[in-house]
Amino acid sequence: MNIAVMTLFNGLSKTYSLVSVVEEHLNMLVSAGMNVRLLVSEDCPEEDGYGIYLDERVRWVRIANRLRGEQIHWRDYTQATGRVHSSFFAEADAIAASMYEALKDVEVCFLHDILYQGWHLVHNVALRLVQPRLPHIRFLAMSHSIPAARPFRMTWPLAARFIPLPNTIYLYPTESGLPALAKQYSVPLEQCRAVYNSLNLLAEASEDAVRLSERTDLVSPDVLVVSPGRLTPGKQLEKIAALAGAVGQASGLTVKVVYCDFPSLDIDPDAYKKRIVEEGGRFGLAEGQIVFTSDLGWKDGLPHRAVMDLFALSNLFICSSYSESFGLIVLEAASRGNFLVLNQAVPALEELGERFGAYFVRWNARNFGYDTSETYQPSEQSYLLEHAEAIVRKMENNEVLRAKRLVRQRYHSGWIWENQLKPLLESSLFSNNSLPDQSIKFPSGADFQTFL
Repeated sequence: MNIAVMTLFNGLSKTYSLVSVVEEHLNMLVSAGMNVRLLVSEDCPEEDGYGIYLDERVRWVRIANRLRGEQIHWRDYTQATGRVHSSFFAEADAIAASMYEALKDVEVCFLHDILYQGWHLVHNVALRLVQPRLPHIRFLAMSHSIPAARPFRMTWPLAARFIPLPNTIYLYPTESGLPALAKQYSVPLEQCRAVYNSLNLLAEASEDAVRLSERTDLVSPDVLVVSPGRLTPGKQLEKIAALAGAVGQASGLTVKVVYCDFPSLDIDPDAYKKRIVEEGGRFGLAEGQIVFTSDLGWKDGLPHRAVMDLFALSNLFICSSYSESFGLIVLEAASRGNFLVLNQAVPALEELGERFGAYFVRWNARNFGYDTSETYQPSEQSYLLEHAEAIVRKMENNEVLRAKRLVRQRYHSGWIWENQLKPLLESSLFSNNSLPDQSIKFPSGADFQTFL
């Protein structure tokens, strides 16, 4: 599908939040295999490009910003009545000619604030001059600010900010703004849809964390456990898989455990990984729910910065270690907002856990001068399931953890694409609603008309 994204950016500074929003949309469209062209002002400097903006799959198309060799200076027409400057319609004509060439083979065109912003009025009008010649194009017009109150009296061309564009669905970042959006353009509510802004949690992450996210799903699990450490029985890593599996059994939530592992001389790594997988499977973790970074390209361990990036995504940290003198990894997991489950039988972990309000489970441990061995009644399975139910309740009742999970799952580009943008591209909601006759016949320099 040929997709145009009309932003008419004059620059790509990320201090302008719309640059980041469009960046996310471009990533979604490119990832879906769309043929994407980005419509920017002819004055947008190419050296401002970065990331997806420089991707060869995104073709920049420059829209005219010159009239008779002089730069067009955009003016902010936010009022609904009055007059425009003398060269307005000539500028709209020049821009319209450029838009026609850019859009003539496009199937869907995203408009980012083009119909809304007062300083884009000249582009708004230019688009309306072009649209009758391109009736096949479906428009998705997104407003990124609170909808404007529809005035009782309007004059052309200032009225363009309030009258519908044919074959258009109107988009807003939240559901709550849709009634106001429908009123602004005087369209049925069902012609308006919400498309959330997304947050790429790995945008500033290390290259290793990004590469790992491309090799395994770090976004969709309800419960994501990250466990860095050596593959040694002393860490009792199989207990993490068992408890994680019990959490899934007790709650019905999707669970994933990512072991950021590296080899130990204590045991053959493959043999120990097999034991961990088997223990997880005994408690319901299926293939793919346990991942070892050593199997995905990091034989000697995932770099520390990447581990910290993963802790920013995860929401449950389990330390079942047999012995710890301090437990620095607990501080690291806590600093990134994880629910802590610690081995109470280890003195250092109990000390830290009491300070942090951690949840305690008892596993075998080494104390000062003696070792402890746990027995479970009536069984280890019933013991872990009982604790898993309590862990899930506490996590669900924690507003911070709930928000963290929602940001990762619901406000992620993958979810937004599958549930909001992709359905719109396939939608039959597009309407061929026509503008009032008097509003579609304005040639350049037309007399001003009044809309009542």
